[in-house]
Amino acid sequence: MANVLILGGYGNFGKRIARRLVASGVTVIIAGRNADKAKSLAATLGSGATGEAVDAEQGLKEALERLKPSVVVNTCGPFQLKNYDVAQACIAMGIHYIDLADGREFVTGITTLNTSAKAAGVWVISGASTVPGLSSAVLDHYKPEFSQIDSLTFGISPGQKAERGLATAQGILTYVGKPLKPVPGDTRTRYGWQDIYAQDYPVLGRRWMANCDIPDLDLLPARYGIDQIQFSAGMENSVLHIGIWCVSWLARLLPLDLAAHAAFFLGLSHWFDRFGTDAGGMHMLIEGKNTEGKAHRRAWFIIARNGDGPYIPCVPAIVLARKLAASQMAGAGAVPCVGMITLEEYREELRSFAVTTYD
Repeated sequence: MANVLILGGYGNFGKRIARRLVASGVTVIIAGRNADKAKSLAATLGSGATGEAVDAEQGLKEALERLKPSVVVNTCGPFQLKNYDVAQACIAMGIHYIDLADGREFVTGITTLNTSAKAAGVWVISGASTVPGLSSAVLDHYKPEFSQIDSLTFGISPGQKAERGLATAQGILTYVGKPLKPVPGDTRTRYGWQDIYAQDYPVLGRRWMANCDIPDLDLLPARYGIDQIQFSAGMENSVLHIGIWCVSWLARLLPLDLAAHAAFFLGLSHWFDRFGTDAGGMHMLIEGKNTEGKAHRRAWFIIARNGDGPYIPCVPAIVLARKLAASQMAGAGAVPCVGMITLEEYREELRSFAVTTYD
């Protein structure tokens, strides 16, 4: 199979994507600013991986010309603060592009590159992660049970000890306490990390949840005709979760740039690791009418243990990169990752991990 270049390849998600691709026979280039880290990880993966110093913001065009990948996987967030320069560089070089973005405007806006991507004959896929990759796969799987979907309440709660990176913390802090773009069926002004509620999970028990901003809030109602939608995220440790909720109120009152202090908040969160577990989960509560017009509800959960949770957001990028490297995807265009992989593909990719689904 052809080369897949992973930007941020030794990071939290990049290294997991690299491991899975190499294990399935795909040749991988681990790329990042630190050549030693890239080469060190590549050495652990065997002959199917090499490490290279590549800066996604400087000299990318020259690196692409030199390395000649067929696919680029971009894990360099937070995407809430990024533009489309990397994707445009790939289009110009005739290279397929995938990212793990969860920024609402970034993912929904990727369609602005659709004309140029089609002209270049390449796929540009944004949001190849849990949302909207997995969320749309679940909806596609259960949609035949419904004649109409009235509401979707869903969210993610990682384990306290789950590995997490600075970019994830920065992404969340960009909207904590900030007014969020409206969602269908809700005329209220919503604020990041507010509207807290408790969600019961199989195995995990009860977890606190709070507002987060993701592309699904725009993409899923349009695709599935959902009238009301709510997405939340939560922390296993209640003290930490409520603490960030309190900070969200300060951010509503004061002009705070919380993302600038992401390293501090990330370090603080790690102090609580001693009180938590490595088990996390996601819930999707779908309500509407069945094919006979009667009220119908489907509750779906995915639970990860043994620290395997971070593999869940990597699956869409792994599956799609593997297909593109093997020239198994016809067509071209710039699209959000909605309905691009199936729930069966998700389950198959996670079969060897401590991950269980419930419905």
